[in-house]
Amino acid sequence: MREAIHTADNVTLIPATGIQGVPQYSLGQARVAAYCRVSTDEEEQQNSYNVQINYYTDYINANPNWKLVGIFADEGISGTQTANRTEFNRMIKMCRRKRIDIILCKSISRFARNTVDCLDYVRELKSLGIAVIFEKENINTLSASSEFAISLYASFAQAESESISRNVTWGIERAFREGKFTYYMKQTLGYRLGDDGKPYIIEEEAKAVRDIFKMFAEGHSMAEIAVVMTERGVVRRNGSSEWNRHHVNIILRNEKYVGDAILQKSYTVDCLTHERARNYGQKPKYLIQNCHDPIIDRDTWDKVRLELARRSSENKSARKKGEKSRYHTIYALTSLLYCSHCGKPFRRTTWQWNGKKKGVWRCADRLESPKITCKKSPSIHEDKLHRAIVNIINSTIKDTEQLNAAVQESTQASRSEMMEIDKEIVTLSARIAEINALRDNLIGNISGNQFEFLSTELRTLNEEEQQKKDRLDEIKQLKDNIKLEVQKAASAREMFGNMQPMECFDDNIIRNIIERITVNGKTEITVRFRGGLEISGPVEK
Repeated sequence: MREAIHTADNVTLIPATGIQGVPQYSLGQARVAAYCRVSTDEEEQQNSYNVQINYYTDYINANPNWKLVGIFADEGISGTQTANRTEFNRMIKMCRRKRIDIILCKSISRFARNTVDCLDYVRELKSLGIAVIFEKENINTLSASSEFAISLYASFAQAESESISRNVTWGIERAFREGKFTYYMKQTLGYRLGDDGKPYIIEEEAKAVRDIFKMFAEGHSMAEIAVVMTERGVVRRNGSSEWNRHHVNIILRNEKYVGDAILQKSYTVDCLTHERARNYGQKPKYLIQNCHDPIIDRDTWDKVRLELARRSSENKSARKKGEKSRYHTIYALTSLLYCSHCGKPFRRTTWQWNGKKKGVWRCADRLESPKITCKKSPSIHEDKLHRAIVNIINSTIKDTEQLNAAVQESTQASRSEMMEIDKEIVTLSARIAEINALRDNLIGNISGNQFEFLSTELRTLNEEEQQKKDRLDEIKQLKDNIKLEVQKAASAREMFGNMQPMECFDDNIIRNIIERITVNGKTEITVRFRGGLEISGPVEK
């Protein structure tokens, strides 16, 4: 029985009882829970879970002042954060509802490997009067000195997690360098994974993929392709048959379709939060070529890549000028028809005759500009324009010698131009490397009395380097455009060799064989075929 000790006339000291830091419950037994993380292997997890249930059941029942209210177990993969630890979160909810008094845990590293999370939850539980007892470290969170010890141990656990993450990342990148990786094809139309972990082709879906690549290479916009896929009822991997340009864009840029795999497209920013980010050059990427059966042949893939780059470049240029993109349209002539007077593209509009709507093509300056500057440009009825184009094509089909000669001549000229570009690329790259060396040397020699002079020199070198880099990007894009035009000219010549006279206007054929159409006036147009051949013809009055 405790004895009261009188320390002053009006003060009586009542001695403490029980174990330090462990709350005493005068009304009934303390409600005790246990928290653990178990192995991710199914059989081992079951064994570990059963062992820990038996251990904590015996341990808690052996104390007559305790009552077992539950054992909470999560898989070990989520130790660095609590967001995905469902059992842990369920236990915390019970604590907030005052249904638990004490939590037993094997160690701090089992509770959390994130110092901030660990301290936040410990402090919250402490404010609720709930003790967390870590057996390995022999810490009770209700004791006065517990927070310092928890911070120390939790920091060690967090450092261990970061070290493990670095080792895992190093192992993954080493496997990438050796060409070892795991396929993920859950969202990839046209493929499924076999029992051996390798993808195999689903031919019905692969046909849709090939059609998408073919239509884009022929000049169709992504939006137009999406409309076609939706009308056909093509089902995407998520089960939806609704398509938009974003879905088409993803397919066109997926290297899996040509049999390749690019590894480390994204990376883990923080091992504690598991936040991932797109890899825009922060980490190395690894290209594995010809690692599975392709759906798209290499020539088509290269053509589409060049076409994507060309459209992107032209659309950026159009946005800078405040013009509309040329590739968000269903009309082939939108990207082909130009005014001879001002050089701007023609746009389609509709007029009414006798209550009926008819298509008319007019210079964009007359349709879009607030102040018309191109007063000479005519308006041409769509049906008359179509007939004029078809007539010029049919006259060319009858005698393809001119076209073949023009294609051959332009191809030779393009190859010569690309050789000159390659020479300039070498020269520019060498100068950029030289500038880097000069800059490093200047930085190493900067001193107090030379600072102003050397700073000016550095500024000059930086400006020159930026100019060289801009020019390098420009000529590389130019080379890609020339290469694409050579490919398209060859395809056009092949198509012409197999064509029969056209009976009506066809957007697909027009996109493939014509490079540009110039409206010279109300009664004449000039068609420039891919390869350079130009033929003028009349338009009906």
